Amino acid sequence: MTGDIVGLLVSLVLVAFGGDQFIVAIARLARALKLRPTVVGVFLGGFGTSIVELIVAALAAARHSPELAVGSLVGSVAANVCLALTAAALITPLRVGSATVQREAPLSVASVALFAALAIGGLSLAKGVVMAVALLPVLGLLLFSARQRGPDPLGDEVVEFIDKPARGPRPEVVRAIGSLVVMLGGADLMVNCAEGLAGRLGMTQGFAGLTLVGIGTSAPLIASSVQGARRGEHELVVGNVLGGNLFIALAGGALVGLLSNGRTGGTGVLALSVMLGAVVMSWLAMAKGSVLSRWEALFLVVAYVAFLPFINS
Repeated sequence: MTGDIVGLLVSLVLVAFGGDQFIVAIARLARALKLRPTVVGVFLGGFGTSIVELIVAALAAARHSPELAVGSLVGSVAANVCLALTAAALITPLRVGSATVQREAPLSVASVALFAALAIGGLSLAKGVVMAVALLPVLGLLLFSARQRGPDPLGDEVVEFIDKPARGPRPEVVRAIGSLVVMLGGADLMVNCAEGLAGRLGMTQGFAGLTLVGIGTSAPLIASSVQGARRGEHELVVGNVLGGNLFIALAGGALVGLLSNGRTGGTGVLALSVMLGAVVMSWLAMAKGSVLSRWEALFLVVAYVAFLPFINS
């Protein structure tokens, strides 16, 4: 068991480092290609912040562990809201006024709701196709919104986030490929160790995905959210969580469904309800007064911790 614990910790370091370098590489590459900051922001707030979760879930599904794969997606979405977003809000109330974030919020909630509905009973090939198809118009809407003219604080914060000038596309392409290799190695190690720990501790694979893998893959976003809150980058923190959850739900669900080879492993209805409830509650809290307060964040954390013991099924 000690070997699995050490391996899990090592895998977390590998995927965190690889994910961080991948985001930096893609963002600087986008700047070198002179893309608009808001377009870069959509990418950072979506695919970039969910790349670790997508790789881990895809590997788990391809290695015939669909319960672990689905559980990791559900756990990641819940942890993004109940740990990453709330950690930032506990440091300072998160104020959101960006038009980009406001447009992303309903898309993110709807994507998670679709994933939750389809994940009941497990993700099959047909359900994977449905989510892949649903992802296309969502991407179109995000890109369309990002290209609209007008000032947006999210775009400014993206420029501040990538504070070093781009050196040209070639070095960043090399960095992106290298970071993907590191993430693949870390993800493979993580899946192996999570499966081993689940067996030794008497956990179901779904619960191991919800906790060990889900929280582990969200660790980089938790750290970056805390850093963003300290720097006052409220829009970037919220945008990363909203966009990350959107991609985890639709892209992650599609990958698991398509790679499961007909297996339909899933997670319990309670876990799906906790995930969806956390997403909806955080959205309603921010929509109410364009701010997520410390008390609202504390409630989400307490509710998340209170429900965890009841979802090992």
